[in-house]
Amino acid sequence: MRERPRTKKAAEPLREPAREARNLAHKLGLDPYDVNYWVVDYDEMNELIAYNGFQERYPHWRWGMQYDRQQKQGQYTGGKAFEIVINDDPSHAFLQESNDVADQKAVITHVEAHADFFAKNRWYRMFADELDAAALLERHANRISEYMSDPEIDREAVEQWIDSVLCLEDNIDQHEPFKRQFEREDGEDDEGVDDELDQKLEEMDLSDEVKRQVFDEEWLDEQQQAAELDEPEKDVLAFLRDHGKAYDEETGKAEEMTEWQKEILEMLRAESYYFAAQKLTKVMNEGWAAYWESMMMGEEAFAGDDEFLLYADHQARVLNSPGLNPYQLGKELWEYIENTENRREVARKLLRVDGVTWRNFHDTIDFEEVQELLAPDPRIDSVDPDNLDELEPLVPEKVDGEALDAAQAGEIDVERYPWKVLNYRGLAERHFSLCKRQNRGFLRSVSQQDLEQYARYIVDDARYDTVEEAIADVDYATGWDKMREVRASNNDVTFLDSYLTQEFVTDNEYFTYEFSQTTGDYRVASTDYEDVKKKLMLQFTNFGKPTIAVYDGNYNNRNELLLGHHYNGVMLDIEQAKRTLERVFDLWGRPVNLKTIVKEVDDRDAEIARRRDREPEPEEVGKLLRYDGEEFTMQDLDWSEVEDIAATEVDYDTKPDDWLA
Repeated sequence: MRERPRTKKAAEPLREPAREARNLAHKLGLDPYDVNYWVVDYDEMNELIAYNGFQERYPHWRWGMQYDRQQKQGQYTGGKAFEIVINDDPSHAFLQESNDVADQKAVITHVEAHADFFAKNRWYRMFADELDAAALLERHANRISEYMSDPEIDREAVEQWIDSVLCLEDNIDQHEPFKRQFEREDGEDDEGVDDELDQKLEEMDLSDEVKRQVFDEEWLDEQQQAAELDEPEKDVLAFLRDHGKAYDEETGKAEEMTEWQKEILEMLRAESYYFAAQKLTKVMNEGWAAYWESMMMGEEAFAGDDEFLLYADHQARVLNSPGLNPYQLGKELWEYIENTENRREVARKLLRVDGVTWRNFHDTIDFEEVQELLAPDPRIDSVDPDNLDELEPLVPEKVDGEALDAAQAGEIDVERYPWKVLNYRGLAERHFSLCKRQNRGFLRSVSQQDLEQYARYIVDDARYDTVEEAIADVDYATGWDKMREVRASNNDVTFLDSYLTQEFVTDNEYFTYEFSQTTGDYRVASTDYEDVKKKLMLQFTNFGKPTIAVYDGNYNNRNELLLGHHYNGVMLDIEQAKRTLERVFDLWGRPVNLKTIVKEVDDRDAEIARRRDREPEPEEVGKLLRYDGEEFTMQDLDWSEVEDIAATEVDYDTKPDDWLA
């Protein structure tokens, strides 16, 4: 920094915000990893974004493509890079020196919430616990660079190998932690003889009958055992690492993978597992960060009076970006969870008032009175530096006694940081969600079904004589406590499945749309929450990519690979599938097969449906796509051969092409 005075000048005003954002995060109940903040210039930020946030990556054309796209986005579309943060302990966040201080403060509060998510979410810990990601990726970068610089290894061959592996980078087992390659304890390597013999047998193309006349049953069984599967293998990269071969174009044969090929495959597989946590929790993580950023910058006025309009513009850009926006969807879901849990807490207290039941709840309760009673204590809602002595009766329930003493001694700027004298309970009351203007009707809208469910678990239904007594016993931290519980255990799929309800869909105006074969355009299909949930879950299951698994490593007893597409109502793009099978062939070295299901519509049925202004009913047909290194063939499969890949309970409608990009 000493050599870059402009960077040093940009960093100085951020020292205090970084320190105080950390303090506020702790006050709000967050427990983030330590964060190292780095100030970088425009070009460096674009490089980091291209490298997925890291300073060192292996040589490959994809990084240049991503850098060029990021540069053009900033130059021609008005896109603005705010931050990039790395999941690590400590975490690392990069701030662009040209951004306004308001933007930087927003990024810092956002990052503190991200660091809390990294530290507490089990999916992050499962994939990246005790992993120094930056060091890992740097080692990979150096190792691959060495291979590319080796005069005995063709650089183009290395790049082509990387391309082939990257085509399958999402085909890992997302629900299992990363498992490294098995290493033999005895240090012996007796696989070479068997591999050589297996290759010669393959070249001879002997029938199973001839093989069994020449070799004993035990030996033949051992040869097939390695590729036998009790159930489909989701970690396709691991299977190819253990059983695949490299196709040699010069000889036209499958050869054993070289050391560099196996090592690169394993390194890229390890990186896929590291980045899996980010892909699995994108909505949760970004929504969590957006929620607490808004809480700190807006509601706790971390943005100063002269910064608030700039911050509001910053937040609007993020939450209103086009397409499926994980920031907006995630933030709305977190707010809904908070509101729902707070409503449950208040309703359960009111159902314990003498004379109040789930049947007469809406007729008996005066919701305006309840709203007034729920309002935070004025002494907490607006901390007055001139009347700090009024907070003393609230110690220690809602006020931090030591901080109050420091504030009274003039050691804390209460006007600027009023939250410093409050504790977690005090801040929870200060920001109780049902008291916010936009949520004032949420309690009133509680359904009879929910009330009946709440009442089912209430025994002491006459604990309180008055509504006032009941509200005085409300736990204002209930919503935040529930949010932290959800944050710890879920990923995007379980998050959406558990908390996306009809009420949420209706209040936030979500709907599904699909392409009409009859009209040739898109149309709204449903506002039912089950349909919305299915569409969204499809987008996040397997990172929104087709789910492929290995079904057989010795298909038809010819050492061919059989992959299966987990069909959920959405067909594969066959042309893309062909291009991918070409890459898989490079990693298997022998013919590869893919079974899937396609929808076929009879031309006559389509015409009749068009005349009647309705959608034709397609027939689902099993297909086998095969590539032998030279040509593709497609053949029909009996339904019994594809039953195991067909959707059962969940059957998604066809989605627009841009959702499948």
